[in-house]
Amino acid sequence: MPTLLIPALAPLYRCAEPLAYALLRAGFGVIMLTHGLPKLLGNAHGSMADPMAASINLIQNRLHLPQAELIGLLVALLEAVGGLLLILGLSTRLIAAMMTVQMLTIAYLLGPTWPWIDRGIEYPVLMALLSLYLVFRGAGRYSLDNTLGKEL
Repeated sequence: MPTLLIPALAPLYRCAEPLAYALLRAGFGVIMLTHGLPKLLGNAHGSMADPMAASINLIQNRLHLPQAELIGLLVALLEAVGGLLLILGLSTRLIAAMMTVQMLTIAYLLGPTWPWIDRGIEYPVLMALLSLYLVFRGAGRYSLDNTLGKEL
């Protein structure tokens, strides 16, 4: 571990790290929640008039999976309910593992059609990396997983 240039900051870093991690986890949960709710409520999201239809279209026409409507609903529930669970720090590793798969799938599907920077493919890539970090790090000190004393 490197030596701090300003050793007096060590206590601050030790105290603030669990809170900063909780904010990172909860912030990611909020982002996912804001992607799932419009799908479930049938509302527009950003430039998408119907994000649920866009999800179903990708599932049906790019992944060629059966039951695209059901899978689209499950994706929306993962984003909305999973986002809320991440905010609370409950079932963090399981939810984050599912979100990692989702984000990697989105990056795979949209990567060839979304140039870097222009349309934002870096966001699902970053979200995949963040959710993967949550899988290995767990919920952290300020979480229901920690309060309950159990996690995956």
